[in-house]
Amino acid sequence: QVQLVESGGGLVQAGGSLRLSCLASGRTFSTYAMGWFRQAPGKEREFVAAISRSGGYTYYANSVKGRFTISRDNAKNTVYLQMNTLKPEDTAVYYCAVTDKAGGVTTTRQYDYWGQGTQVTVSS
Repeated sequence: QVQLVESGGGLVQAGGSLRLSCLASGRTFSTYAMGWFRQAPGKEREFVAAISRSGGYTYYANSVKGRFTISRDNAKNTVYLQMNTLKPEDTAVYYCAVTDKAGGVTTTRQYDYWGQGTQVTVSS
């Protein structure tokens, strides 16, 4: 069992930045890959970014490539999502998730544990 707690969401103006954090517990952190997803009202949950167990490989949705950066600190059991140049269309609840599969997994059904989510709102 893995427990995930996201933090760092909030309200920001377009063009601004936020850094999300996801603290994991319950299992050795470096044994699983991590992902960030988001869900806007009335829409399906969508892939944002993923990172391999070691942090050596990262993957991004086209919509955030060049603006968002995923990273992890295995010593702190934490994965981060640095979000720059935010746009109103980035507004959503952001979730972190854990998978036993190799890094680069982009579909929700392949993730085993999820956090409760943190709200990100970008005003125009």
